[in-house]
Amino acid sequence: MPINDSISTMHKNTIQRNYEPDYAVPPGATLLETIDSLGIDQRELAERTGLSAKTLNLIIHGKAPLTQQTAMLLERVTSVPARMWNNLEANYQEQLARLQARRDLAEQIEWLKTIPTKVLIDRGFIQPSRDKVVLLEQILNFFRVAHVDAWKEGWGRGQFAFRKSEQASAVDGRLATWLQIAELQAEQMDVETYDKTNLLAAVQRARSLTRQSPQVFLCKLASLFQASGVAFCTVPEIPGAKISGAAKWLSPTKAMIAVNRRGKKSDLFWFTLFHEVGHILNDSKKEAYVDVTYSDDPRERFANDFARTTLIPAKHDGRLASLKTEKLIREFADEIEVDPGIVVGRLQYEKLVRFDQFNHLKTTFEWAG
Repeated sequence: MPINDSISTMHKNTIQRNYEPDYAVPPGATLLETIDSLGIDQRELAERTGLSAKTLNLIIHGKAPLTQQTAMLLERVTSVPARMWNNLEANYQEQLARLQARRDLAEQIEWLKTIPTKVLIDRGFIQPSRDKVVLLEQILNFFRVAHVDAWKEGWGRGQFAFRKSEQASAVDGRLATWLQIAELQAEQMDVETYDKTNLLAAVQRARSLTRQSPQVFLCKLASLFQASGVAFCTVPEIPGAKISGAAKWLSPTKAMIAVNRRGKKSDLFWFTLFHEVGHILNDSKKEAYVDVTYSDDPRERFANDFARTTLIPAKHDGRLASLKTEKLIREFADEIEVDPGIVVGRLQYEKLVRFDQFNHLKTTFEWAG
């Protein structure tokens, strides 16, 4: 079964429940039926159990709990096992809690507008429902938080190290959804114990794949990173989530790198991939942070420099200014064995050529699935 399908199935199994009534039945209702069948009224039951008539009346109407001690007394009088009375009380209290939780969630429905609910439904992470509270419960389950305030607190702190487009704002529902899908996907991947030396070797082998199509290089990349202790995945774009990629430590021995399928140009994909590798190589396993824009943060500088020099080694920097024609760009790309679009992207970034020049040399990816 494909990873995405297994993730969706996991969530469907988690969120599907039997019909739950919008009311709670106290164990006292069963108690009344039981004593009626025995020909005992409430006054006589109070005498036989030693409970006051007031206490018994409160229990029957669900205004006082049916304690374990009371359950033992009822067992002696009615021959109904104490565990049944205890179970009835536990079920009653649970249903009361669910009803209160539903009322609490109903006050937070407005937050749903910030989440791409349709995307989650279309991709099988939640089930469609006309009941907004049911949708909200499913989405909280998807994010693994108990309530909206917990979501705001967690995502507000920033749980990922990632490089965003400059136009993107702070972490919002669309971005958080993309990141959560990435993490769920990565969690399903079995990888070897992380090894920095193996990862550095994998980077060099990955660089040799820049001239191939996604249909060829994606499986090879996954295998290379798997052997290094890194779960690598690509996640389809969520409209409005202007993120290029993400990096995170899932455990002390397992890292995650995710790349957005938003960009279809080779230079963006490969720079993002190696940028995230730079985060894994350099950043603390315990530290979580969010990069809202390109900045002078030393961690960002390291990740950018790592991606830049991996794709075009620094020893070639002095030659870049001379690459003014398509022929020279292609010859240089052949020499250093990378896709010519990567060279064009670097030249454009360095303002050595205009952003409208040589774009036809950039490979356009067609993502499957």
